[in-house]
Amino acid sequence: MKMKFLLYNIRYGTGKYLNQPFKHIRGYLGHSNWHIHKIGNLGRSVRHIYRIGKFINKYKPDIVGLVEVDLGSFRMKSKNQAAVLARITRNNNVFQYKYEENSKYMKFPMVRKQGNALLSKGEIIRTKFHYLDNGMKKLIIEAETEKVVVFLVHLALGGKTRQKQIVQLYDLVKSTKKPVIIAGDFNAFWGYDELAMFLKASGLKNSNIDSQPTFPSWKPKKELDFILCSKEIKINDFKVIQTKLSDHLPVLIDFNIL
Repeated sequence: MKMKFLLYNIRYGTGKYLNQPFKHIRGYLGHSNWHIHKIGNLGRSVRHIYRIGKFINKYKPDIVGLVEVDLGSFRMKSKNQAAVLARITRNNNVFQYKYEENSKYMKFPMVRKQGNALLSKGEIIRTKFHYLDNGMKKLIIEAETEKVVVFLVHLALGGKTRQKQIVQLYDLVKSTKKPVIIAGDFNAFWGYDELAMFLKASGLKNSNIDSQPTFPSWKPKKELDFILCSKEIKINDFKVIQTKLSDHLPVLIDFNIL
């Protein structure tokens, strides 16, 4: 069965001023200058998410992993980007907040609406949300479809913390019976070498065999976004798509399940 999987860190749909550092940071605040007369700018994320939806439709993926999704902050005028994109692309969706309910980060209005999401043309049979023991970025979404189990990740910025997270990720994945895809923003600033032991232990393979960089989108230097597949998945085509809708580049695989 031929399928497509698209991975995209969409940066909360703020994707503008990507190569201008100060404006890049402002983008997380909806391109606002924090002046009252600028408050109308906060609707730009709403408009931009429709551009992202149009982009997704162009490639017709069966499953989409979305990292850094706004689940209804003032930046999106309380609209949930996962639900909006599911409607635009006519997909099922599952989403979860990045931080646990009792986390200190949930006290901040915009931060508590940050999350990740999966879209799927087929039925999502089962979902489970895991919070790793270490790090600020520690949510893993596990979603089972008819043919495959997907783990969507967004790992920590600190190298030592990431290594602890990867050990725990291995424990989650090793008992899975169906073919597996692990995808997400691994923040692996040291590249493939960070994942080498994990891949050897798990039997997974990196779909990006040439280590094409995915970040930053305007001048890619780092391979941060990975799609890892179990041995039952044959990768027919892999591409890093050149677009500046976010600060990350999207990654697309075309595959068969053996």
